[in-house]
Amino acid sequence: MTFASLQPLADRAALFTALRQDALLTATDELGNHRWDADMTAGTITFTSTADPARQLVAPAQLIATIAPGPRSLLWAWAHPQGDAEGVAARLRAYGDENGVAALSEPELAFPADAEGDDSWIAAAAHTVGGVAVEVTGRAPYYSAPIGGGTRAVFVLDAPLPPLTVAAALPVLPRILSGLALPDARTSVWDLARLAGWSLAWTDEAYSGATVSDATGTATFRFDEQARITNIEGSLGAR
Repeated sequence: MTFASLQPLADRAALFTALRQDALLTATDELGNHRWDADMTAGTITFTSTADPARQLVAPAQLIATIAPGPRSLLWAWAHPQGDAEGVAARLRAYGDENGVAALSEPELAFPADAEGDDSWIAAAAHTVGGVAVEVTGRAPYYSAPIGGGTRAVFVLDAPLPPLTVAAALPVLPRILSGLALPDARTSVWDLARLAGWSLAWTDEAYSGATVSDATGTATFRFDEQARITNIEGSLGAR
């Protein structure tokens, strides 16, 4: 675990986050080998094919935080010299103030004393921060980028991706879930529907199932006694 007080927020959004990260990966994979470039003045991140520089994916981007091994700390963008005090990251500070999450309200967050603080730990922390940003702001995907000296920056993107529909999610959910540990899958499914703008109805008073739906189809998730997903049944087409 990286930042323990932030992890519950990232966990809540984990299923939605994973689906949007997968969509970004699919889009950038279509470029083949590619590089990324950030233009802080324009507020964009551009992914460019190395084989054909005319092929690009350009995404408006907003800095959320930087995570640095030197000071062993995370600096939120609203307190960063290159950040925007009134930008998207400010919504995390407001959420922290309103909900008593000190880790979001303080400008700088020290690494836990027992944190290794190496590249792999910082990369994991960046993914936690990205998940928190998705949960609080509703924006996705995020992008974690190395910016030199072992420091990573975390951005949320307004990437030109297709919207997340039930029909789009159904084929990839088994693969996504096979590599995803959800501490509370029932809550993650509820939050998936909230963040994707889908309708959700519980199948019974025991919350043993949840049916999500939008204009493209429906999917019913079944849960066991430990709130783990045991099955997904879906159908496509308008409700």
